[in-house]
Amino acid sequence: MLPWEKLDTAKIPGGAELRLMRRGSEFAIKLGANELMNSRLTATEQALATLACDRIKARPAPTILIGGLGMGFTLRAALTVLGPKAKIDVAELVPAVVAWARGPMAPLFGDSLTDPRVRIHETDVVDMIRAPGARYDAILLDVDNGPNGIVRKANDRLYDVNGLAAAHRALTPGGVLAVWSSADDARFTGRLRKGGFEVSENAVRAKGPQGRAQHFIWVAVRGA
Repeated sequence: MLPWEKLDTAKIPGGAELRLMRRGSEFAIKLGANELMNSRLTATEQALATLACDRIKARPAPTILIGGLGMGFTLRAALTVLGPKAKIDVAELVPAVVAWARGPMAPLFGDSLTDPRVRIHETDVVDMIRAPGARYDAILLDVDNGPNGIVRKANDRLYDVNGLAAAHRALTPGGVLAVWSSADDARFTGRLRKGGFEVSENAVRAKGPQGRAQHFIWVAVRGA
């Protein structure tokens, strides 16, 4: 088996360091001993987009916000589901991740970064959700490890009561908040429901139906 090669490192706010690794055509982004993402494990990132976008794709010109660029699988799945008049904002906190997407990981992204429907923002998704006048038909969050983060304590602001209230305000009536997580979290489900969302919980295999690793996606709909 080929050995892993470290291609680059990047500091994230708070001081932790990400490592971009490659083994043949396989990529991984790691934080310490934790593998945050791997280019072989794509099914749940794609499901995050399809579960949310299927609910709003009939709208004439939907606008969505993706929190976390990662390896681009959520973005590419959203582009596949949504029509030509859609607008997709992607918020990525770490500029190096955007550089990796345009550099060594470009084969994973294809032409998604140059699609006219897409705008990349090197900023915290929290700031975009809370910006005055923010309005989205769907907000897709693949940030940290989900509600129980390991990368950056400040990411908890997305998933606490105030963060969910901000997302609720930023969504259009019937809009969708979709959240990726490495594991289930009953307390988070409760916060979503208390925050005025209709919630469905979805367990998804990371490598598709035959895979062992299981991740979790909440689809939370704002009432009309």
